Amino acid sequence: MRIVVVFVMLLFGLNANAQKNSKKDYLISMETSKGMVHLILFDDTPLHKANFIKLAEDGFYNGTLFHRVINEFMIQGGDPLSKNAEKDARLGSGGDELSNVPYEFVKEHIHLKGALAAARTNNPLKESSGCQFYIVTGKKYNDEQLKSLSGYSKDSGKKLAEGEKENFVYTEAQLTGLKEFGGTPFLDNNYTVFGEVISGIDVVDTIQLVEKDRSDRPIEGVSMIVSVKKMRKKKITKLYGYTFL
Repeated sequence: MRIVVVFVMLLFGLNANAQKNSKKDYLISMETSKGMVHLILFDDTPLHKANFIKLAEDGFYNGTLFHRVINEFMIQGGDPLSKNAEKDARLGSGGDELSNVPYEFVKEHIHLKGALAAARTNNPLKESSGCQFYIVTGKKYNDEQLKSLSGYSKDSGKKLAEGEKENFVYTEAQLTGLKEFGGTPFLDNNYTVFGEVISGIDVVDTIQLVEKDRSDRPIEGVSMIVSVKKMRKKKITKLYGYTFL
């Protein structure tokens, strides 16, 4: 499964031109109580990348939980209030003391399975939480469902209303990715996608299926320890099969 997801991310160019010509990049290691997940962050979302790296280096995420998991949707974590939280505590509101991160929409980065994105409140600027994030699991879309997506085709013939902005348009490759591997396209152009899973998507799938309560919090806490290591890109490719474009 890991190889398949990495392949589709590369094939569809979701990180095209995202990584600079540096010979090194940051590998994010997310050790969870269900297994290890590795991720890469995109260079063309620099504010989110720098923010996540700093928090990880500071140990901010260590001991936090995936406090909200929904099958065929996503797993969400990063709430500092989840550390040592009581089992009946409602989580998801922590991190307000941190500054929001400005919205960084990049059309190449859609919510395909394995995408790392920033959670946010319902604010008009679409600014991201200073710490909370989610990893997409999503579901597969058939042809009819894809046709109903906003901006499905440039040739749809839809006439825009006065003052209406042109819809986000998916490439054929992105639509194929949603059909064959799945995602959550209804979140596109509303939340910042700033990275992707390169190893451990099976662990993400395991987490989305754990038993949970009415607020979608896992009954048995799924904790994490997040670390960052700067590595040669060639080594990352050798270890995880990820190719930098």
